[in-house]
Amino acid sequence: MNIHELVRQKGLRLNLSPRTIKTYQHCLQKFFRTIRIDPIKLKKKDIEKYIHRLMELKRASSTINVYLSALKFFYEKILHKTLTIKIEYQKRIKRLPEFLTQNELHKVFNAIQNPKHLLMIKFLYATGIRVSELTNMKVKDLQLDENYAWVRQGKGRKDRPIIIAKKIKLQLKKWINKNQLESNDYLFFSYYKHKKLSTRTIQAIVKKAQLRARIKKNIHPHTFRHSFATHLIEQGNPVTSVQPLLGHNSINTTMRYLHLARPMIINVQSPLDYISL
Repeated sequence: MNIHELVRQKGLRLNLSPRTIKTYQHCLQKFFRTIRIDPIKLKKKDIEKYIHRLMELKRASSTINVYLSALKFFYEKILHKTLTIKIEYQKRIKRLPEFLTQNELHKVFNAIQNPKHLLMIKFLYATGIRVSELTNMKVKDLQLDENYAWVRQGKGRKDRPIIIAKKIKLQLKKWINKNQLESNDYLFFSYYKHKKLSTRTIQAIVKKAQLRARIKKNIHPHTFRHSFATHLIEQGNPVTSVQPLLGHNSINTTMRYLHLARPMIINVQSPLDYISL
């Protein structure tokens, strides 16, 4: 049984995103490599035993939930069996995302010496897009004269508009002209113009910049997205305006950035300030 191909075909028929399909393939590959049984003979007890093993190893709740979803997908959608096991989805520990101050952003930008790398990281912060959305961005998605662009088939397979900072608009035009990029070319490409840049490359650029800038926070490409959202709210933009720029389905997801913004920016005053002493 070719599990990899079965998951791909079934995932495509059910309109799952490529990322979800790839994640399920990875989880199932590790699962069957560990338990070493014929997939046809898979039982509920095998799944329960494996999930409990992940718990004993103190794997993150998000990791356990992904494995549980992948195994449920395989058992129900491919084997066509009903999976009723007594394992509830793990509650994820809610942590506030880490973001960079404007001073820290300056340090990171100054630490990047390669002009192409600097433009990519500035683009991440200026638009608040995900790293995968950056690597998929094409020249035709930009509407530079109108200061916006389109994210095509982002998370949840949705299109959404994003803002383009005026400070990098000219740099983007020069980049496109210098490299003679055509409409269907990737905005930021690998060694070859028609080859997409990998997310790992951008992660490595950010990590190197963090070390050079001596930033103690553990930053990654998504940190610039958190910084973008937090700074917009600090500038007084309503959460309802920030939500569509981030592509969040729920306003509650965007609301967490209110907790990151400084209290004085949220117009909250201490009751002590109303008392005459």
